[in-house]
Amino acid sequence: MLKILPECQDADIVRSRDEAVLGECDIVVDVGAAYDPERHRYDHHQRSFADTMHTLSAGGKPWVTKLSSAGLVFHHFGRDVIQACGELDEDKRETLFDRLYESFVEEVDAVDNGVSQFDGTPRYQVNSTLGARVARLNPAWNEPAVEETERFQQALALVSGEFTEALRRLRQGWLPARTVVERAVTERSQVDASGLIMELPAGGVPWKEHLFALEQQHDCQLLFVIYTDQSGNWRVQTVPPHKASFEMRVPLKKAWRGLRDQQLSKEADIEGCVFVHANGFIGGATSREAVLKMARESLQEAGKL
Repeated sequence: MLKILPECQDADIVRSRDEAVLGECDIVVDVGAAYDPERHRYDHHQRSFADTMHTLSAGGKPWVTKLSSAGLVFHHFGRDVIQACGELDEDKRETLFDRLYESFVEEVDAVDNGVSQFDGTPRYQVNSTLGARVARLNPAWNEPAVEETERFQQALALVSGEFTEALRRLRQGWLPARTVVERAVTERSQVDASGLIMELPAGGVPWKEHLFALEQQHDCQLLFVIYTDQSGNWRVQTVPPHKASFEMRVPLKKAWRGLRDQQLSKEADIEGCVFVHANGFIGGATSREAVLKMARESLQEAGKL
């Protein structure tokens, strides 16, 4: 992250725990047993350290994972790093800052501090994480002596590439999608008077990654989303209670689930139906009018209209 900043791009990286050497450095990260931003000291290994994004932002950020030095650097320099990759207004920069921490940096903090992702015994191992890929650059116990600095440079290149790619994808795809979803949220009552159905201009927009935050901002709750797919047909999809959930706030009508084409159109008494998934989370039709009717009748069955 620091090497992205113009003032640090040409800086030399010194790997040492020698206090005399550290005393000559402009910025010290992950060693030195001190967190002192005024002196640019960003270590988290001291026993007294317990800060999180939540504590350092005076409660302004929700994340309570204990920070590693990566999180400390991101907290203090992340906005400048984002800006160094292209000018953004303050609101968009802050939105990217939050998403980049949540989707990339928090994992590094948690793994570095030994914070389990969940309780209990996992059903399977995941050995393809960022930390695992970096760890594989360490020499094996029986491997001949290697040049540590060379391996460090390989790790630096690996992590730098993934960080900058994550930031690029968020800037170019994720952030513009937020504008699209926010417009759909604000215009929801034009789609249906209930305000419970949102229409997206096209499929493929990552709406779930934005909707729940936007609902809080606009004090609303959406129950269905309609949009066109790549073939030009229309889809109607339920909204889950939260992003990672397979549950549904309101499913499509029970009598329609698992049916297709004419059988579905006959059962629903809606012309142009194509399918409804067996668990009721998504359906399709040939027209906007049809998917709107499917959403409205499902809301009526659930007692929402």
